[in-house]
Amino acid sequence: MDGGQPVPSALVPLENASPDSSMSLEQKTTFVFVILLFIFLGILIVRCFRILLDPYRSMPTSTWADGLEGLEKGQFDHALA
Repeated sequence: MDGGQPVPSALVPLENASPDSSMSLEQKTTFVFVILLFIFLGILIVRCFRILLDPYRSMPTSTWADGLEGLEKGQFDHALA
C-alpha cells in the first residue's frame, strides 16, 4: 500500500463511509423483514417435517359424506326414472 490511506472496500457503500456508521431506517426495516422471513421459513420447514413424519395425524377423521343419507350420498339414479 502507499502509506496509510484507507482503501475503500467493495462491501461498504460510499454513502455509509462517514464516521457515523449506524444503519439507516430503511436498512433496519429490511433487516427486520428478512429476519421475520427466516422465522416464517423455519416454521414452515418444521411443519413440513412433522407432516412427513406423521401424515395421518393432520388428516381429519371424518369425510364429507359422513351423516348423509339416500339422495345426498349420490344414490339418485333410481330417482331419475
